[in-house]
Amino acid sequence: MRFSRGVITIAIIVVVLAVGVSVGLYQLLKRTPLAQPPEAFCSVTTPDGVRTLLPEQAQIAATIAAVAARRELPERAVVIAYATAMQESKIQNLEFGDRDSVGVFQQRSSQGWGTKKQLMDPVYATNKFFAALVKVKNYRKIPLAEAAQAVQRSAGGYAYAPHETDAKILAAAFTGRVPKAVHCWYPPGKSPVPQPKTAEARKQLARALGSTAITTKKRGWLVAAWSVAHAEKYALTKVGYNGATWVNDFEAVGWRQGGAAGARKVELA
Repeated sequence: MRFSRGVITIAIIVVVLAVGVSVGLYQLLKRTPLAQPPEAFCSVTTPDGVRTLLPEQAQIAATIAAVAARRELPERAVVIAYATAMQESKIQNLEFGDRDSVGVFQQRSSQGWGTKKQLMDPVYATNKFFAALVKVKNYRKIPLAEAAQAVQRSAGGYAYAPHETDAKILAAAFTGRVPKAVHCWYPPGKSPVPQPKTAEARKQLARALGSTAITTKKRGWLVAAWSVAHAEKYALTKVGYNGATWVNDFEAVGWRQGGAAGARKVELA
């Protein structure tokens, strides 16, 4: 079949225009920054898996790990606490619950756990949970659901067990056993940019952890994880520790190698 010269010319023009449009769109997309999510988020990455948390969940998880470290409790205690908090509140500081249950662990004033105001304080609530947990015989060795149920006395104690895998991933990260495991991003604030509240951050960390001195690298990474989790709350945009740096950058995959921070102190900015 033969085509006229005019048809061939038109076809060539169409192809050239299509290529030109494609190249133009490609260049435009290259220059257009990636859309940022509307909400802040945190992610936990360990060899056993990746989990995404809301900033509030990450802050509470970091607080639980810090309280456990202050009480010199093993990682197993943290795993049990996380699984319990996941089932009771999805690791959130709830102001409501069944009857008079409130807080992260849904503890009840009527059962002697404390006042509602006290139970809404994650540091206080966590201390009360651990104080009860350590009284459970062989809590480190018995099944997680049995240990959690012995503390909570819930109507459905079996429900804690399914959370064990996720709890182990979070515990490995927030206790500092796995370095550089916690990464968060939050939308930059409006201008002018608020000054980082580093002194207040360290003060609140001390409430949960006690001494903020870095005596081991594991403890250093616990402090670093706590700081990243609380970055939005205290207007932190950079956390550095042991030759690595976290920055509040949506396109950052996680911690970056480099920075002046050593192994003796977690730097905040």
